Amino acid sequence: MWAMRTCESRTRRARLLALVPLAGAVVVAGCTASPAHPAATATPGSTATPASAVSGCLAPPAGCYPPRLFDVAYGIQPLLNEGIDGRSETVTFLEPNVLAGSPASAGPSAGPPPASISQDLAAFDIQFRLPAARVKIVTSLAGAASPLQASEEEVQDLEIVHAIAPAATLRVVLVPSSVQETAVDATAGMLAGLRLAVSGTDVAMIGWSLGEHFFTGAQAAQMHSILLGAQARHVTVIASSGDNGGFSDATFGGTPVKEVSLPAADPLVLSVGGTTLTANSVTGAYTSEAVWNGQAGFSVSNGASGGGFSHLYARPSYQDGVPGTSAMRGVPDVAGDADDASGFSMVSASGNQTAIQGAGGTDAAASLWAGVIALADQYAHHDIGFVNPAIYSIARSSSYHRAFNDVTTGSNIQTLPYPAGTAGYKAGPGWDPVTGWGSPNAHVLVPLLAA
Repeated sequence: MWAMRTCESRTRRARLLALVPLAGAVVVAGCTASPAHPAATATPGSTATPASAVSGCLAPPAGCYPPRLFDVAYGIQPLLNEGIDGRSETVTFLEPNVLAGSPASAGPSAGPPPASISQDLAAFDIQFRLPAARVKIVTSLAGAASPLQASEEEVQDLEIVHAIAPAATLRVVLVPSSVQETAVDATAGMLAGLRLAVSGTDVAMIGWSLGEHFFTGAQAAQMHSILLGAQARHVTVIASSGDNGGFSDATFGGTPVKEVSLPAADPLVLSVGGTTLTANSVTGAYTSEAVWNGQAGFSVSNGASGGGFSHLYARPSYQDGVPGTSAMRGVPDVAGDADDASGFSMVSASGNQTAIQGAGGTDAAASLWAGVIALADQYAHHDIGFVNPAIYSIARSSSYHRAFNDVTTGSNIQTLPYPAGTAGYKAGPGWDPVTGWGSPNAHVLVPLLAA
């Protein structure tokens, strides 16, 4: 979760687990910007740095899972083998234009300038032998300054979806960097960005969240209206549940509040929590998952899967009769790997070097689900759209343990200094307010969703 993550400081290029020269020129990964910012020119003849030359982050326990192992663990590889690769689908991401004009990107002592998202994706594609990504940058909200410079979260979000649905178009809606400065800017930026993100797309992934108490009743109603429009257009909206366990973020100098966050808590959103994945480091075969919770020792970072119950929204009908729910909307609905110690291998480029590190945070888990839904749309030959009722129907059927990996170990309980105290919940069989129904076994789940 990008702008509002406070439990863990994650700067771009931080915690680099491998740094190796990238042989040859960098191939720009088919990116396009707004009309005022044409695509960079591709340079032919690039060669990949062999995977064997990269140490430290290509397989746990040393680091993270490369795309092939990640795709195997979540049942995605069989779909890719069948040609289900996201073609003709568009996945949109809502991201801040955080690096534009940043002093950190200039000056002789600042180090290498940040690479563009096109360079990062090109390095990613070369490293893992993937086709060039199709990327469109929308700058109508953030303005024209440095639209291709990307935050760490933007890089990981796009690379995860590209690895799962390599033929899908990746559309980035940039919002101004001011959304990180005040609550007024953050809520206004989310609403404006969400309205644009759910237009002209098949899937919208919102990798940031803000506690319910930051939104006025009118703003929450406006958000729900935007989501009703997305539902009418058969757009699937996916959001991360947050990275602070049973608390919302201590954003803008405030005190953490025991609550869930928006937009994940809105009943029209597929809310995604976080896990720590264990898979075979050679074959990628799924072994197990636990709740992502650094405070409980499951992670090298401090974050934990967001989860709990809304103060704003009553329990939606698709949660009626689900054990563990309450009279209010329960969050999350599903989950996926969010632990950067056992995460997806993201690639960043800077100068003539390529850095590989683990993706982390519930925005990474939400990106997993965005890629899976893009595959389901292609499989169905139409947009599935509002997917929550189908998710709950499948999970409550005899197909549950084939279509999902039930996460029953761990909790998102966090203890923060006074007056915040302790908040959170334990995972258990079936749905829980920590990991929802669990993570996808896509080669079973996708055909069921398509049907």
